[in-house]
Amino acid sequence: MADYEPRYAIVTGSDSGIGKATAVALATAGMDVGITWLDDEEGAQGTAEEVRALGRNAVVAQLDTTKLEECGDVVDRIAGELGGLDVFVNNAGTGDNAPILELTLEQWRHTLATNLEGAFVCMQRAARRMVDQGRGGRLIAVTSVHEHAPRVGSGAYTSSKHGLGGLVKQFALELGQHGITANAVAPGEIATPMTGQEDQDPRQVSRPGVPLGRPGDAHEMAAVIAFLASPNSAYVTGASFVADGGMLLMGPHGGSHIESDDWRQG
Repeated sequence: MADYEPRYAIVTGSDSGIGKATAVALATAGMDVGITWLDDEEGAQGTAEEVRALGRNAVVAQLDTTKLEECGDVVDRIAGELGGLDVFVNNAGTGDNAPILELTLEQWRHTLATNLEGAFVCMQRAARRMVDQGRGGRLIAVTSVHEHAPRVGSGAYTSSKHGLGGLVKQFALELGQHGITANAVAPGEIATPMTGQEDQDPRQVSRPGVPLGRPGDAHEMAAVIAFLASPNSAYVTGASFVADGGMLLMGPHGGSHIESDDWRQG
């Protein structure tokens, strides 16, 4: 596996935000890219145009990770159209926010199906193809800082991201013998549609509670993912790369400096 050179990648949820930035970053690194969308086909086609402008092939497909009997087939179909699969980035995700005592079973199931169960199906299908190809590969899951710490009002989201982090470690443990690595990237607050900051420059936004003082940029997350997809990350597996501007470091400081109970409302 020493001559691993990634040529084909799939990035789920790549119609906007971190997924879009990642697809473009991998194309810049010389890969053809499979792009998936849930409800924004126009956004996915825009990502594909950027990939093609870099001289790389782009395959676009709709992917709903809650459709557990179908989503793996979509991964296989995209990989077939690309001509192979060396890098799989599980970026598709959602979050149903509600206090734990008000969280409905429907919300719980939707979030777990999207963020964990669908991720398992898609990553397993990608890994099987990589094993069959016999040339190694990279599995990368975008989790969250809430893979490592909970947040008020995000019980289903936190649980799904904790589970996804564990799933990544399981893939790493079992697939190392095939030259396949598995790692997570755990973003903090990133200026994307998911946080309602799609068109904002995060460098102009103040976050006093974050050591770097601002939200992150999707391209900063894509850079970490691109490293994990590259030959340079060959000896990194089972890790979670926290990319949060230092947010998680503030636990004790945040706790000792909070002066009201407002945080209990999320």
